[in-house]
Amino acid sequence: QIIARTGRDVPILGVNFGSLGFLTEVTLPEIYASLETAVNGTAQIEERMMLHVVVDAGARRLVDRIVLNDVVVTQGALSRIIELSVSVDGEFMMRVKADGLIIASPTGTTAYNLSAGGPILHPRVDGLTITPIAPHTLTNRPVVVPGSSEIRIQPLMHRDQIEVFATFDGQALLALRDDHVVLVRRA
Repeated sequence: QIIARTGRDVPILGVNFGSLGFLTEVTLPEIYASLETAVNGTAQIEERMMLHVVVDAGARRLVDRIVLNDVVVTQGALSRIIELSVSVDGEFMMRVKADGLIIASPTGTTAYNLSAGGPILHPRVDGLTITPIAPHTLTNRPVVVPGSSEIRIQPLMHRDQIEVFATFDGQALLALRDDHVVLVRRA
């Protein structure tokens, strides 16, 4: 994320230590041969889509980040099911009652999205996934939208609901209020 904000093209070599993931294409036995191709300049480089997320509170911008895998809006440890309003490109898509919602890039579809029952997108597919986490109704299913889409998420808070959080690539945590809007699009 820090490298992406600099505007520089710095390749990353992902090494698979036994887990599923699109960034971990080199296995441990292949590591030395792969490092050799990287050093001598013959390694194949594949560009990946990243996500740009902003969180606004009225006229105030709380977050402006680039993420590789996903943006997750979820309940707190003691919260009940949360309710979220989701729009795509300015058009209402669904109201989600669930433990949370995952917006994933193709690379991120093999992370939390996969565990939550979302689809896997090939890294070259120009799309984003919207995956409810343990939805309360059967009508909230994972959706794939075009990569050019802007996804808007707004928490619909109730009196008994006090904890809703947004996380970005599982690293940064932000408490959300009902006047906060999370916007996710291609970086």
